[in-house]
Amino acid sequence: MTRKTTPAISPVMLQLSAYIATAVRQPLPPAVTEKTKHHLLDTLAAMVSGSRLLPGKTAISYVKTLGGARQASVIGTRCVTTAINAALANGMLAHADETDDSHAPSLCHPGCAIVPAALAMAEREQHTGTALLRAVALGYDVGCRFNLSLNAYEFREDGHSTHSFGPMFGAAAAAGALARLNAARTRHLLSYTAQQASGISCWMRDEEHIEKAFDFGGMPARNGVTAATMVAHGFTGVDDAFSGERNFFVAYGRAPKPAELTRDLGSTYEIMNTNIKRWSVGSPIQAPLDALLDLMREHGFKADDVEKLVVRVSHQGANTVNNRNMPDICLQHMCAVMLLDGIVTFKSSHDARRMQNRKVLDLRSRIELHGDDALTKAMPSRQGIVEIKLRDGRELRLHVKAVRGTSDNPMTRAEVDAKSHDLLAPVLGKARARKLCDAVWNIEEISDVRRLRPLLQA
Repeated sequence: MTRKTTPAISPVMLQLSAYIATAVRQPLPPAVTEKTKHHLLDTLAAMVSGSRLLPGKTAISYVKTLGGARQASVIGTRCVTTAINAALANGMLAHADETDDSHAPSLCHPGCAIVPAALAMAEREQHTGTALLRAVALGYDVGCRFNLSLNAYEFREDGHSTHSFGPMFGAAAAAGALARLNAARTRHLLSYTAQQASGISCWMRDEEHIEKAFDFGGMPARNGVTAATMVAHGFTGVDDAFSGERNFFVAYGRAPKPAELTRDLGSTYEIMNTNIKRWSVGSPIQAPLDALLDLMREHGFKADDVEKLVVRVSHQGANTVNNRNMPDICLQHMCAVMLLDGIVTFKSSHDARRMQNRKVLDLRSRIELHGDDALTKAMPSRQGIVEIKLRDGRELRLHVKAVRGTSDNPMTRAEVDAKSHDLLAPVLGKARARKLCDAVWNIEEISDVRRLRPLLQA
């Protein structure tokens, strides 16, 4: 009689599952703790502001029809529902527009999936603020490494959505760690996540940003929390979905590199390599707005002084933000707003009616956008070049190589605080917005994450 043999568990899976299982009990380096607070606050602010945008409103109204046990809160409302439902809604809120963070090397927006998943599970399990913070940092480490293991650029070229895959595993890792899964159960968690992993890049054709919010934030957050709660309930699964017959990497990727999942794990923290957007607009617009602001401040010109403005970004960036019908992802419109106002705020970047304003349209007619071969080769660095011809004959040019908020040019705590307060105050009021910002900066003092609920309700 032939004895059944248990397939060997790969070294990568053994290391990864052990790391996830113990992450919330391990302290983070001080610099990583500080940077994680930046991203936690930035994403919470994106959720609150997103609760008043169409994708957010749609998610909230849908989740309210589902009912369920009162485990976690839906941001911007007084609704408390299951952790799975809350993760879905809050993920969509977090990417209701272009406010949330991004990790350029792995081609994803990690925060909009990982923070909602971690918050929902932390509420459900009544974790401390410190545990939440550690789970968020863990999610970035796992999620970003997953896309890198698949060769993010090739993966995207094959039609897959990098914005859905990696963040889903990051959300699962964060939720699983907060569900107190041991290493063996964490391996099952990753298997259930692999079974749910999906996403195709046709989201680029979504004109109202609703499906995109689901693909980037809602679906990965929901699926990660689903995997965690199922395994915590007792579901068993495959011990190693990443090696052996018919494994995850056989199904996905041209030449995958599973070893990337554990490369420098515990010493290189991917949240340190993640960008926070200075401006609440699409990523390809960040560098041009930085350049415009710097040129205006240095040379003192105004909108009426501009005869012609030429902007150069990567080819894909130009394709993404060229004359779009949403203000915050239309480069020509946002450059016109910067020239007219001397600054860009969350309110101005979401004022759709202003796209029909005569002064804005007149200025847009003088703005050209071009894809640039050199800037395409510089990717994943989101660079931009602005060339201005003024009516007095002066010609100005600025090439922004390190956008403010990127890992090469990070925002300060004060800058992140100011951006977040600008997003929070219109929904929560200035006083409560201030209290929420202060609570995140001092999150180690929170003994139960549910204490944040009154500050997040509206």
